[in-house]
Amino acid sequence: MARVAVVGGGPAGLSAALFTAKNGLETVLFDTDETWLHKAHLFNYLGIESVDGEAFLGTARDQVDGFGVDRHQGVEVTDVSLEGGRFEVTHAEGSETADSVVLATGTDRSLAEALGCRMTEEGVVDVDVTMETSVEDVYATGAMVRTEEWQAVISAGDGAAAALNVLAKEKGEHFHDFDTPADAE
Repeated sequence: MARVAVVGGGPAGLSAALFTAKNGLETVLFDTDETWLHKAHLFNYLGIESVDGEAFLGTARDQVDGFGVDRHQGVEVTDVSLEGGRFEVTHAEGSETADSVVLATGTDRSLAEALGCRMTEEGVVDVDVTMETSVEDVYATGAMVRTEEWQAVISAGDGAAAALNVLAKEKGEHFHDFDTPADAE
């Protein structure tokens, strides 16, 4: 069973998957490969002087793969439902169960709506500061929660915030992902 299912493979989804997998949670990610990064060039991403969106995606995908994310490239999730206290994630290859779901599907809010997540007057998914929706253990990120401000760096931060909350709930206390130079050795 996957503990965390991430739906979307742009900056938000990849960031969420990185944080959860890096910190020991079994993570599955579904990516239709329709991210806007295919049309982007990043000059405004902190720590990166200039990078083509395709190159950024390649590096990010390699990074999550290196931490053991079960990444399903080109696979669309068609439904997410709550069944017996766990989420059933239905996709083109079958289904997975998860304890938490991170939605990172850009402006496509249909999965959040189907789950019954509260929406704002502006038509975006309503989340708290941890990116959790009105449905417990379902998180929404990036363009799903913003009428504008669709920046890669903002979306990656949203994914990280969601993942840190998933980790905090799992560990039963505030969780802080902080590495030191010694960790890199």
